[in-house]
Amino acid sequence: MKILVCITHVPDTTSKISFTDGNTKFDKTGVQYIIGPYDDYALARAVELKEQHGGSITVLNVGEAETEPTIRKALAIGADEAIRVNAFPSDAFFVAKQIASVAKEGAYDLILMGRESIDFNGGQVHSMVGELMGLPSVSPVMVLDIEGSTAKIQREIEGGKEFMELDMPFIAGCQEPIAEWKIPNMRGIMSARSKPLQVVDPTDDGVQADVEVFELPPAKEAVKLVDPENLDELVNLLKNEAKVL
Repeated sequence: MKILVCITHVPDTTSKISFTDGNTKFDKTGVQYIIGPYDDYALARAVELKEQHGGSITVLNVGEAETEPTIRKALAIGADEAIRVNAFPSDAFFVAKQIASVAKEGAYDLILMGRESIDFNGGQVHSMVGELMGLPSVSPVMVLDIEGSTAKIQREIEGGKEFMELDMPFIAGCQEPIAEWKIPNMRGIMSARSKPLQVVDPTDDGVQADVEVFELPPAKEAVKLVDPENLDELVNLLKNEAKVL
């Protein structure tokens, strides 16, 4: 079974976010980058499926040279090889086009990715890749099991859960609890250095969206403390200031 896992290179959730050039560019100074947490779930499940059924895992990232340490971490976790599309991931449709181009050439049985990246939180790429490739796309996938050429999937829907069966190939946008994150061990870290990482040019440089400006959310106001015995004041604040009553 050939599995393609698409990973993003995103700021650590503890990073302090700021912008430059009149709030039109993200300030990368001092920012630590990680594999997107939802992509980590996809990669972890891919490693488990490989252990159960055999096969190979290829990780794919659309990004510039600075993303290679993140890709090497994915190789250390258990991927066999990696592909980097040498382009800045400018918008969801551009990224989807790059993934679809690579995936078509590789003839993969299963394409996994996170349900969304944690920088832009668009949640669009998996469905776009599915449309470009003419394949089913399911998200968010919380349980994924493979029996022969059939996948059994569980996902959350409004008010409950949905159970599905799909023939491979297809695209899945993954989230917890599909698997537990895996931490690379020393053997994996050492072997990742020699695993192949292929760099390919993008299919084109056309983008569909441009960023005009970024804005930080407004600063949180100071917390008001209310004496636990003074319920009248608490009710008044909730009603007239917070306006939640």
